[in-house]
Amino acid sequence: MEKKVIYVVSDSVGETAEFVTKAALSQFINENEYDIYRIPYVENTEVLRGAVYHAKQLGAMIGFTLVNKDLRAFLTKEAFEKNVECVDILGPMIEAMERKFNLQPKQEPGLIHKLDEDYFKRVEAIEFAVRYDDGRDPRGVAQADIVLIGVSRTSKTPLSQYLAHKQLKVANVPIVPEVEPPKTLFEIPSYKCIGLRISSEKLNDIRKERLKSLGLDDKAFYANLDRIEAELSFFDQIIQRLNCPVIDVSNKAVEETANSIMNMINQPYWDFHEHQANK
Repeated sequence: MEKKVIYVVSDSVGETAEFVTKAALSQFINENEYDIYRIPYVENTEVLRGAVYHAKQLGAMIGFTLVNKDLRAFLTKEAFEKNVECVDILGPMIEAMERKFNLQPKQEPGLIHKLDEDYFKRVEAIEFAVRYDDGRDPRGVAQADIVLIGVSRTSKTPLSQYLAHKQLKVANVPIVPEVEPPKTLFEIPSYKCIGLRISSEKLNDIRKERLKSLGLDDKAFYANLDRIEAELSFFDQIIQRLNCPVIDVSNKAVEETANSIMNMINQPYWDFHEHQANK
């Protein structure tokens, strides 16, 4: 089948337009059945005229995010005259907000990507999560805002990354019966630790699928139910020693677990600490 072609035009990076375009395309065709050509940092009408020309030649369509009214109007008019399908992704939202809020848009490209304090905090947290993932450096336990603990395949790593985007420094420590957790884990306040519990049946299914995806025998020791029960029993022993909060992730998506954690840590410190001490 001939590939579909879409031009993504923007006066900034073009990430938003490309993301929306891919989301829409996913409803019709697979990723290998289309090509997206991104034209970023557009500043003049000549670039837009060229984009319409090439789209016309290839039988392509255009999706665009332009904050400048004049550029939006020019591209829309040019595409209409050349009979090229053209979709304004951002304009209608800006115009609706202008009417609703009775405010004038700044018409400055890339404002959402400006480097601010929040951006640097997020990058720092992401780097922290990578550096102290899977217990590779126990020094991260003492420096972390949150320490996630759990047996293998309880989504510690994706959770750490997700929470890092919320500007939280997260370390995670795998719980394995043959390995004593780092000493620092028992020295930090218990409310900073969060255990990730999972049912043995669910974990068994997850590990079997993981082994299959690696082309390995799903009856390996890693997915053995007795082994899993031993790991979960050891996990419970560690939780008792830590007296820390626990979230059951058996049937939760990463986003759900992350929201539970955010709600937990947003409680007033003393209320949260007292709740844990009285458990």
